[in-house]
Amino acid sequence: MSTKVIAMDLDGTLTQHKQHLTPENRAALVALGKKYKLLMVGAGQVMRIFLQLEKFPLDVIGNYGLQYGTYNAKTGDIDIVRDLSFPCDRESVELRVTMLREKYGYTKFAGDNVEYHPSGCITFPILGTKAEQADKLAFDPDRKKRRTIYADVCETFSDYVVFVGGSSSFDMAPKPYNKFYALDQYCAEHGLKHDEVVYIGDDYGQGGNDESVYQSDFPYLTIDDYRDFPKVVAHLL
Repeated sequence: MSTKVIAMDLDGTLTQHKQHLTPENRAALVALGKKYKLLMVGAGQVMRIFLQLEKFPLDVIGNYGLQYGTYNAKTGDIDIVRDLSFPCDRESVELRVTMLREKYGYTKFAGDNVEYHPSGCITFPILGTKAEQADKLAFDPDRKKRRTIYADVCETFSDYVVFVGGSSSFDMAPKPYNKFYALDQYCAEHGLKHDEVVYIGDDYGQGGNDESVYQSDFPYLTIDDYRDFPKVVAHLL
């Protein structure tokens, strides 16, 4: 009964990866929005998330809290109110990624060794930045390969928060930015207690970008198939 905000992941939770909302999930969001404040908490940029949602009226945290945008009802658009970026020592990053490649036998790759993002986040694409989509999907579907070396990647990149990202990569954000940090910051800025925010996410396993929230004191609803979203939130309505 104390719930005021429903916070959510996007890909895998509300939508298929990088796809738009289904009519069923859109209807569920509309119903939730009549009772609660809606908040999207994403790994990607605010505007990409907002456009993927076809400008659905909600606020968006992007880049693990490095970005924050609020919905503007007058314009039907989103206003970016926070957009942080951190410097990246590319030489150090390249050396560390190369060391990991040589250690684990991932020395053959297509494209660039590392993908750099304007925010200061980085991606270690094991198959390279220009790998074929079919190869990426076939590489590590159950994430076992990456989870085997996850602890070593975390230790090697101790100045970053490391996530098992996509189908064949590790995504990294400058510490302390992760989804728990972003939600905690949101609560502090809006005078909310953690138990007033319910979070819904699918990526709650080891190295998942929802794991930090799942392991915290925020109320958490797990979802394993985005098509189940209306069923998962039914009791909130």
